[in-house]
Amino acid sequence: MSQSKRPDVAEIRVPFRDVDMNGQMFLASYISYAESVLAGFWSSRPDVDDEPVYSPSKVSCMLHRPLHYDEPATFTATIDKIGMHSIGFLISIDAGEERAAEVEIIWQARTREDQSPASLPEETRDWLYRFLD
Repeated sequence: MSQSKRPDVAEIRVPFRDVDMNGQMFLASYISYAESVLAGFWSSRPDVDDEPVYSPSKVSCMLHRPLHYDEPATFTATIDKIGMHSIGFLISIDAGEERAAEVEIIWQARTREDQSPASLPEETRDWLYRFLD
């Protein structure tokens, strides 16, 4: 996976290890690559004192058409929803000008002490609004 100059975008050529016997990319691979681009995107957030822990509460993949072996694809992370205690990410997967798939990932903010729901820090919320789709 190669990162572009933007932290929210990564490009791949579908490797052989990620395809089935028909040459189509495994569904789990879409999610794995989406999580990788999300990790790169998330690493560019501002530092926050006493930041909560974020844990996934939902992961889903909508396949529009399968990617195939050696096909180039671009993964782009955007913010879909910003709640009081959660963040919704939408990672689009494009092959050329065509949308191949979308992965939705929702994270819940939790306190470090007892894992109870925590509010999103104001600095993080402000940063997220810059990427709201």
